Amino acid sequence: MGQKQSSKTNISWLFKMAWRDGRASGKRLLLFMASIVLGIAAVVSVQSFSENLKANIALQSKELMGADFIIDSNKPPNERVMGIIDSLGGADAKGVSFPSMAFFSKNGDTKLVDVKGLEGNFPFYGRLETEPRKAADSYKMNKGALVDATLMLQFNLKEGDSISLGNTTIPIEGALISAPGAGGISASVAPPVIIPYELVENTGLIQVGSRIDYDFFFVAEPDQNMEELDKILDPVLDAENADLDTHDSTGRRLGRRYDNFGKFLNLVAFIALLLGCVGIASSVHIYMKEKLQSVAVLKCLGATRKQSFYIFLIQIAGMGLLGGLVGSLLGFGLQQFFPILIQGFLPFEIDITFSFKPVFLGLLLGVIMSVLFALAPLLSTWYVSPLQVLRVQESNPSSSKKVNGIILLGILSFIFVFAFLLLEKWSYAFYFVLGILVVFGILSGVAILFMRLVKKHFPHSWGFTARQSLLNLFRPNNQTLVLILAIGTGTFLISTLYFTKNILLAKANLENSAQAPNLIFLDIQSNEKEEVAKNLKKLEMPVINNIPIVTMRVQKIKDREANEIRDDSTSTINEWVLNHEFRVSYRDTLIGSEDSVEGSWPSNSSEEGVIPISLSDNVARDAEVGIGDMLTFNVQGVLINTEVVHIRSVDWGRMQLNFNIIFPSSVLEKAPQFHVITSNAANAKKSAEVQRAMVGKFPTVSIIDLRQVLTVVEGILDKISWVINFMAFFSILTGIIVLIGSVRTSKYQRIKESVLLRTLGAKGKQISKIAFLEYIYLGFIGSFIGVLLSLAGSLLLAIFVFKAPFVPSWEPFLIVVPLITIIVLTIGLWNNRNVLSSPPLEVLRKEVA
Repeated sequence: MGQKQSSKTNISWLFKMAWRDGRASGKRLLLFMASIVLGIAAVVSVQSFSENLKANIALQSKELMGADFIIDSNKPPNERVMGIIDSLGGADAKGVSFPSMAFFSKNGDTKLVDVKGLEGNFPFYGRLETEPRKAADSYKMNKGALVDATLMLQFNLKEGDSISLGNTTIPIEGALISAPGAGGISASVAPPVIIPYELVENTGLIQVGSRIDYDFFFVAEPDQNMEELDKILDPVLDAENADLDTHDSTGRRLGRRYDNFGKFLNLVAFIALLLGCVGIASSVHIYMKEKLQSVAVLKCLGATRKQSFYIFLIQIAGMGLLGGLVGSLLGFGLQQFFPILIQGFLPFEIDITFSFKPVFLGLLLGVIMSVLFALAPLLSTWYVSPLQVLRVQESNPSSSKKVNGIILLGILSFIFVFAFLLLEKWSYAFYFVLGILVVFGILSGVAILFMRLVKKHFPHSWGFTARQSLLNLFRPNNQTLVLILAIGTGTFLISTLYFTKNILLAKANLENSAQAPNLIFLDIQSNEKEEVAKNLKKLEMPVINNIPIVTMRVQKIKDREANEIRDDSTSTINEWVLNHEFRVSYRDTLIGSEDSVEGSWPSNSSEEGVIPISLSDNVARDAEVGIGDMLTFNVQGVLINTEVVHIRSVDWGRMQLNFNIIFPSSVLEKAPQFHVITSNAANAKKSAEVQRAMVGKFPTVSIIDLRQVLTVVEGILDKISWVINFMAFFSILTGIIVLIGSVRTSKYQRIKESVLLRTLGAKGKQISKIAFLEYIYLGFIGSFIGVLLSLAGSLLLAIFVFKAPFVPSWEPFLIVVPLITIIVLTIGLWNNRNVLSSPPLEVLRKEVA
């Protein structure tokens, strides 16, 4: 009983001593805490928003789809599909959708739109939001059209104006604000237009080669199991070139789409947290150096090694817990802005609610990360001798290399495990940790090398202030390493995102060449191609390409029927190859976006009756075929036997028509087909003029202006990079907090130097200039190395990931480097302002505020 009481008393004494000592050093400990607050806030905000996003998708999955489940096909459903629909009690509503050029007679403008013809009371969940509100119901009765609200504003359209689709003109009943299944990024390229189902036939747009989707909407019985339905019907429908989508599967698919983006943001936030922890390690190191005398006194009074160690461990853990709490609350508040940041990416509104899991994660991270990164400097208390009370020791007691190695291993293990929890793949977690180590290692190496070079090649001939500023970079308690690490990593993140965005835009950008097509004319029937080409020449437009397209599906792979492969649960062939309707062309040459991987094209070697073909490498990989393997295709009911004689890589990012499968000439010319013609308009005005003229003569032909697509792509990348930069800026803010903490923590050392310099005759202006130059060096070196690292990283991304040319921009060097340097300088001087005003007695008494 007495032993238990003694143990409780001992623990109570440790907490009291930790509290008393911590209260006397409150400002410095608060800065330790602040080092991780922003990182935890970033992680918690992303985690909390992801939780809310998943919950909202689950709750609104029916509203997003408008029905419980949908059977869809890109062809009119065959007898078996109709039998399945009838067995389910018949569709409760149906629709047909296809892209088409819309012509607005009011101003003569044209635009590619996504036409949706609806019949029945769809949507069954959610509603069509229109202006005026009554238009959602009246458009069917009045045989009018609901036109995307943004499109209405763009072309100054009003209720009562008309829209021409193909061969028919329809009055505009109202503006479509939102609808289930519409919206998102695709709506930026082809805005939705809803019309009654009965008007679709009048447009004349349902032709051979037209890209049409037939949808059948269902309301499920109250006790119907969606997963079981999907499991039973989806394979059967796949075999019939149809598909089943339930609201559950659609919700999961939508969730996965945003989940990957959330994982990336989590990593960016986690890096900010790691930077904060580096700040903790540095600050605790300096803090403990000042506390060694106190530790020696405690040991003289009878305190054991464990007790003196535990006192400061409790302090750091307490600050970590408080930092985790503050960071979690800040993160919860920060997530309120996420719906605004990603507005336009989500097809629904998000209700933000409190989630305990991210808050618990924040508290856990605060304690674990603080203790882990502070453990190495805390261990210095273990080796303090009581005699240090009487001695003046310049060298600090240090722990063994073995202990430091174990601590480092523990830190890396924790980072790896946490990265795995975020990414859910061991390989990704490994590469993340490796990348962090490389970046941190290079920045640390540069900082250490810089300090050694300055020390070794010290410019003794320089003036007093310049020499003293350089001395500060490698003096005792210097912050060169930690600040270059924090500043460099934050700059590296932001600059890499900037360079990556430029790579993607350059990859998508149009070449300033008359031979680079920027207008694509789609859905041209064989009897129209000569007339379309002739009219383009009349409009002084070049015909760059006239590309035939034949649609077909895979019937056999290596003598195995596609249906047999679908039914084989052990098959590793990717199902999309079996279910996809391929759009195939024929030619005897490769184009600029293609490179040979294996075999040769064109090829004359083939068996009689077997056609040689060229496959893209992704199709060959997913179909598990190689050179010499046989494929059978179904072309509108006619079976064609082929042999793979060539495999090529395709740059799908190039804005031109690329194909998975290429046939040689003189094989498919008589097959049912449609054509695509490409041309080049010198400017936007000429493009609009050509589109108006062509739509007037060929109403069933769709036209894509790649300039508009590029504008949409650039807008999307701008939004994505803005969100990522917002998160990456936490790294810069964390670096600033580390800077403040570092200067505040080493304040006594700086005051001591200032007093000594003033005693020797230095003026206030000289001391200010010394600090000015020191922070200029730190800010410039950290930001410049960060940009250089991002340049190298972006070059590797361009070569190995995007496979695109990399033309570096000077903007990060001209904007980011000076901006970060100015921020570091401003914060450093602001924190250093008290140094000049501190009286000499403050140093003698060691009354550091």
